[in-house]
Amino acid sequence: MEQLSFFKEEGQTPGLPVSLLDYRAEFFEAGEGKALMERLIKDSLWKQRVVKMYDKEVVTPRLTAWYGDPEAYNYTVLGKSAPLPRTADLLMIRKKVELIAGISFNSVLLNYYRDGNDSVAWHSDNEKALGTHPVIASVTFGQVRSFDIRNKADHSLKYSIRLEHGSLMIMKGDLQVNWNHRIAKSTKPMTERLNLTFRVVI
Repeated sequence: MEQLSFFKEEGQTPGLPVSLLDYRAEFFEAGEGKALMERLIKDSLWKQRVVKMYDKEVVTPRLTAWYGDPEAYNYTVLGKSAPLPRTADLLMIRKKVELIAGISFNSVLLNYYRDGNDSVAWHSDNEKALGTHPVIASVTFGQVRSFDIRNKADHSLKYSIRLEHGSLMIMKGDLQVNWNHRIAKSTKPMTERLNLTFRVVI
């Protein structure tokens, strides 16, 4: 069973490393974010993927959808599946995110967390197709969930960000090299959360 979050829930952990994470609350206004979330949940082509963990095949505890340029297919974590063409909403969100990130993203992975039982285990986005030090922009709509990071070499080094509705978080630097991250399960009642992670697939 996946470990529940061990971080405080009332706010961000003090001293978040700005070289690794750039967090911006209210990047989208609440009403606009709600409308975008409702449309994306309704219109996206969701899949529940099977992944291999500890030599066992398990069903991912969340739904995903993969959109982007045709050449962004070479992403083995998704089984090298071809991305779907981006919708007008996804193109609009990407344009706004790119103004802050300063780079052009050719793909976006949508994760749909239906309740507190949906989660993503400790991992790094260190796929070869993302390069050695990828910049990944994460947009959250809906339920606030804690994004936990911990140092790979020293698990006592850990931080947490409460990802709020309409927020933007940019992962950068050596985060994927030296740190793991997750969205833990929750014993508390949770409503829907939609997360979009914009990536450059090489």
